[in-house]
Amino acid sequence: MAKILKGKEVADALNAACIADIQSLLQCAIRPTLALIRLGNNPDDLAYESSIIKKAQSLGIQILGCDMDQNADQHELESHIRGFNQDPYVHGIMLFRPLPKHMDEQAVLNLIAPEKDVDGVTDISMGMVYAGNNQGFGPCTAESAMAILKHYQIPIEGKRAVVLGRSLVIGKPVAMMLLGRNATVTICHSKTKNLAGECKQGDILIAAVGKAGMVDASFVHEGQTVIDVGINVNEDGTMGGDVDYIGVEPVVSAITPVPGGVGTVTTAILMEHVIRSAKRQAQGNK
Repeated sequence: MAKILKGKEVADALNAACIADIQSLLQCAIRPTLALIRLGNNPDDLAYESSIIKKAQSLGIQILGCDMDQNADQHELESHIRGFNQDPYVHGIMLFRPLPKHMDEQAVLNLIAPEKDVDGVTDISMGMVYAGNNQGFGPCTAESAMAILKHYQIPIEGKRAVVLGRSLVIGKPVAMMLLGRNATVTICHSKTKNLAGECKQGDILIAAVGKAGMVDASFVHEGQTVIDVGINVNEDGTMGGDVDYIGVEPVVSAITPVPGGVGTVTTAILMEHVIRSAKRQAQGNK
């Protein structure tokens, strides 16, 4: 039976460290603050926003909400971002995506000041991840996968890691993070020949392909650690990952559940990024 790598345990440890850091910042008259920008009322955005606000309130992080009309023009959105960039009391900026089709999303994202890009979406932040520069913030979900491996003391150095998926949000950045921890990394995708065979070679398999249940028992082997990043709604309305959990769990050594795995850690990573940004401000003020 595989060890279940539950996200709650990881998130609780991150939250405890955050609370201690916030107390130190408050003594310096700095309250970590996150600006949330949302256009329209997409149900997924509203649900994620609610979870962020709830977590922030439990830790003592201040939220500044900026709710805009779905049809707002790009100039108005850019104006809000510039305002938050210049506000010394704002330590992080998060923009819910995707943006409406009438906007140039990448141009808007790249307006966010890199030091406040706590969601790791700008080109500069991505470049810092690829350069192994710890000054930037990586995408929260990619860092969540790494946080789980660290918390459960899964060996990375010298191990072979296979990343299934090549998105800018998960696949590519988590591959660079694994490489930074001295793993030998293979990136697989839909065009990879003998896909199951390649995935089966990894000591660690990160599944981030966005296809429900794609990773079955033929993709894995005994002793392997599987991190399932996928979030998919099944035909019966239940949530599942990219991994066929029922088929894979009896084979591997350790696995994350969906729900209750990587997604549980993501908001905690976002909070940690906001606090890290505030700590840098405190250090700069000394």
